[in-house]
Amino acid sequence: MKDTSHLQTLRDWLRFACSRFREAGLYYGHGTDNAWDEALALILHALFLPMDLHPPMLDARLTDEECKKVARLIVRRVEERIPVPYLNQEAWFAGLSFYVDERVLIPRSSLGELIQNQFEPWIQPDNIHRVLDLCTGSGCIAIAIAEAYPAAQIDASDLSEEALAVAKINLSRHQKEDQITLYQSDVFTGLPSQKYDLIISNPPYVDAEDMAALPPEYRHEPALGLAAGSDGLDIAVKILQQAANWLTPEGHLIVEVGNSEAALAEKYPEIPFTWLDFEHGEGGVFMLTAADLRQSPGRPQVATVSQSES
Repeated sequence: MKDTSHLQTLRDWLRFACSRFREAGLYYGHGTDNAWDEALALILHALFLPMDLHPPMLDARLTDEECKKVARLIVRRVEERIPVPYLNQEAWFAGLSFYVDERVLIPRSSLGELIQNQFEPWIQPDNIHRVLDLCTGSGCIAIAIAEAYPAAQIDASDLSEEALAVAKINLSRHQKEDQITLYQSDVFTGLPSQKYDLIISNPPYVDAEDMAALPPEYRHEPALGLAAGSDGLDIAVKILQQAANWLTPEGHLIVEVGNSEAALAEKYPEIPFTWLDFEHGEGGVFMLTAADLRQSPGRPQVATVSQSES
C-alpha cells in the first residue's frame, strides 16, 4: 500500500480510504453504495466511533496502533475484496445490529422495510401469532419479526448447519432464545407439524448467468445462500409447491425472489402474485394468501406428503 506515514487524523484516513477504494474500482452493495460511505462504515467501526460522529472529531489524531489497524483493514478491503460487514463482523437490518461472517449472507433484504411497518396494510398485526422464516441465514428476519411481534412464536430454518450456528449467536445477542426455535431443514422437510399465520422467506434466487457474473465481493458469501439453478427459481418453486399445507386458513406467504421476479411471473402466469412496492427496497417480493395458493390451478404440484411424514 502507498506510504501512510503522513496520515494522522480521522479525516486524513477517511480521505485516503475513499481514494483507494475508487482507485481499486471496488463494488458496493453490502450496506453502502459509494466509496465515502464505505470508508465511514469501515473506519468508524474499527475505532468504536458512531456513524453520527460530531464533525469536529474528524480532526482528532489517531494513535499509532489505530493507524496500523485502519491501514490493515483498508488493505484487506482493496486487495481481498472482502465486504465491510465481514471485516467488521457486523451488519444492520431493520434497525438492528447482527453478527455476520462468511458462513452467512450479509443482510440486505427489502423485507426489513415490511417488518418495520408490521406488514401493513397487507396483514393486520394482531393476526400474526406463529411465523416461519425459511432460509433464515443469520436469523435477522426472524429476530426482526420477534422485535416487531413480541407475543409471536417463530420457527426459523436453514439447510446450512454453519448458518444456524451464526443465527444462534444472534438469538443470544438479542435474547430471543425463548421466542425463536431454530431447525435444520431443506425448505419444509425437517420441520415439526405446525400451521403458520405467516411464512416468510428470502431464499437463494440468483440464476446461473448472474452467478457467473458476480463481482468479487459477492464471492465471499456462501454460494448455498445465493445460487438457485438455471433460472433462479429452484427454492421458490419448492416453497410454492408446499406452502399451502403449512399455512392457517387466513395465513400469508411472503417471498423475496429479487431479479428472478420476471422469470417466476412468466413461469406461473395463473398464480395471482401480489408484487409489493417499497419506499427504499428494490422489490422482487411477492405475497400470496393461503386461499390464493389453494385455489390457484397454476400452482406447481408435488407428491402429497403429510406433515407427520415430513
